[in-house]
Amino acid sequence: MTTMDDDYATYIAGLPRVLAGAGVIFRDAEGRLLLVEPNYRDTWVLPGGTIESDTGESPRQAARRETLEEIGLDVAPGRLLAVDWVRGEARPPLVSYLFDGGVLDAAQLAAIRVQEEELLSWRLAHWDEAETLLAKDLRLRVRAALDALEAGHGPAELEDGLPPA
Repeated sequence: MTTMDDDYATYIAGLPRVLAGAGVIFRDAEGRLLLVEPNYRDTWVLPGGTIESDTGESPRQAARRETLEEIGLDVAPGRLLAVDWVRGEARPPLVSYLFDGGVLDAAQLAAIRVQEEELLSWRLAHWDEAETLLAKDLRLRVRAALDALEAGHGPAELEDGLPPA
């Protein structure tokens, strides 16, 4: 006998899949961006990662958890700077959230410890250098987030790193 719960579970199982991720933009007193070098790709990224929606985690909670896991800093993310809908080719689409991590002081920078299972290193880079280290999709997202931060507005609404047409 089929129940209403079975029908609902079947309905939910048939819905399209969307991945979700969250990252944080940290800066130092000179305005340089904190980047991390993952061991699983050839470009640099921001601290962040996948939202664990099965645990009820929100994007903001994921950004904080990933920052703690990846670089050892427990910093509450500031305001949301950008939301990007990224179409997938070999994967489902991704919704990416970027939060303001604020300006890290010398003590926080000295306390950074990278998660060795995923990361090789970290660095601070001015935008002109950072844009050469980031993959195109992330570069566009970070630029839009930095523009929103500088202008005091946001979040930037993006599709594949660009404002919707």
